[in-house]
Amino acid sequence: MFKLISTLLRGGAHDAEQAFADRNAVPLLAQQIRDAAQSIQTARRSVAVAIAQNEQEKAQHQTILSRIADLENRATAALTKGNEGLAREAAEAIAFLEAERDASEQAQSQFTTSIAKLKGIVRDAEARLQALQRGERLARATEEAQKLDVAVAGPGLATLDDAEETLARLRLRQSQNELTAAALKEMEGATRPAGIIEKLANASCGAPLASSADDVLARLKSRITPAA
Repeated sequence: MFKLISTLLRGGAHDAEQAFADRNAVPLLAQQIRDAAQSIQTARRSVAVAIAQNEQEKAQHQTILSRIADLENRATAALTKGNEGLAREAAEAIAFLEAERDASEQAQSQFTTSIAKLKGIVRDAEARLQALQRGERLARATEEAQKLDVAVAGPGLATLDDAEETLARLRLRQSQNELTAAALKEMEGATRPAGIIEKLANASCGAPLASSADDVLARLKSRITPAA
C-alpha cells in the first residue's frame, strides 16, 4: 500500500510539474534560449583562447627553429676550428631544442584539431540557437493570436457585433443627413428668384450670368484698332 501511495504521489507531482511547465512554456523557452546563448558565448571565448594559445605556440616554435639554426652554424664553426668540446655543448643544446620543437609541433597539431572541432560545435549550436529564437518569436505571436481569438470568441465577439451595428447606424444617419441637405438646397434654389434666373441662364434662356472665355476674347479683340 505504501509503495502504491508513493507512486501515486510521484505521479501527481509529475503531472503538476508538467502542467506548470505547459502554462509557462513561452517564458520557460525564453529563459532556456538565454541560457543556451550564454553557453555558446562561453564556447566562443574558449575557441578564441585556444586560437590565441595556438598562435603563441607557433611563435615559440619559430623562435626554437631560429635558435637551432643559429646553434648549428656556431657548432659547425667550432668544429672547423677544432674545438670539439664546445661543439658538443652546442650539439646537446640543439638536441634539447629539437625535443622542444617536436613537442611544439605536436601541440600545434592538437590545437589545430581541437580548434576545428570546437568551431564546428559552435557553428552547429549557433544554427540551432537561431532556429530556437525564430521558433520563440513564432510561439509568442501564436500565443498572442490565440489570446485574441479567445477574447473575440468570448465577450469580445459581442463587442465587435455592437461596434459594427453602431457603425452601420452612423453611416445611415450621415447618408440621410447628406440627402436632406441636398434636398433643402434644391428647394431653396427653386424658390428664390436668383435661383430661377440661374436655371434660365444655364438653359440659354436670355443673357448668360457669367462671361465665357470666348466672350472675353471677343471683347479684347474689339479693342484692337486695325492699322491704317
